[in-house]
Amino acid sequence: MKINVEKCAGLLKDRDNILILCHAHPDGDTLGCGYALLRALQKQGKTVRLECADEIPKKYSYLYDDITVSDFNEEYVIAVDVATENLLGSLEEKYAGRVDLCIDHHGTNTDYAKYLLLNADAAAACEVVLKVIKAMGVEIDKKMADCLYTGITTDSGCFRYSSVTSNTHRSAAELIDLGADNGYINRLMFETKTKKFAALERLATQGMEFFLDERVCVITVTNEMYEQTGTDEQDTEALPPLTRQIEGVEIGLTIREKKDKTCKCSIRTFESVNAAELAGAFGGGGHKQAAACRFDCDVQTAKKMLVEKSKELLK
Repeated sequence: MKINVEKCAGLLKDRDNILILCHAHPDGDTLGCGYALLRALQKQGKTVRLECADEIPKKYSYLYDDITVSDFNEEYVIAVDVATENLLGSLEEKYAGRVDLCIDHHGTNTDYAKYLLLNADAAAACEVVLKVIKAMGVEIDKKMADCLYTGITTDSGCFRYSSVTSNTHRSAAELIDLGADNGYINRLMFETKTKKFAALERLATQGMEFFLDERVCVITVTNEMYEQTGTDEQDTEALPPLTRQIEGVEIGLTIREKKDKTCKCSIRTFESVNAAELAGAFGGGGHKQAAACRFDCDVQTAKKMLVEKSKELLK
């Protein structure tokens, strides 16, 4: 059932022993939503914890480094920035059919939760969570502002994507006024690379491939590359945007091999192609210009299928 911000705030007011779920391979938006909401609920005296199927990258430690969480049996389950249950990764089996509330901004959301607060016009789910926290009557402190600003800036590509609206900028300005350290966060998210990532980036770009009159760019990241550079899937978050930076490219595909030899693809496009439609052809989803999907096959097979589908979508 779809609900509005006020109804969502009311549901949260009446609940306790709350579990917040983030999507697998977590990014700044799902984590920013999760930790901002956790902090807001803790301010109301509620018992809350956050779970994610994958390890949280160290660069996001400032979101949670002061949080104390105790173990408890959850009575209410919330998913944030999770469009489909399969995006919960290894947590899907445990929590499928058990999500009470989902707060999201993906137009491809499958309405799997009992209640859904959805704003598909928001550039980031953190824009939606900001409104929820205000409706809860919680005073937003610096830590919460940092969490919410992180989600907005990362999901908007530092405000460069066409999904950015005037409300995105107003939300960011409000959070800066509330103490968000925008300079530090943007520097950390967009201008800081580890030496290991620099090595991985070099290998990935050296192997860059082009298809369909160079309108499709493919970056492939293999387990061998991870081993060679001492990196893992957590270190690949900054790779997908690279495919959009090549002149003439309309579809950018970043295919990451997983340990079990299956793979995941991050899709980036411009206005000419709907990334969510391409991902949806393989059971995935997302936004018009940023989406993702998983494959139960090897990298080469997935690449062939993606390029073939891309050919259908390119006009």
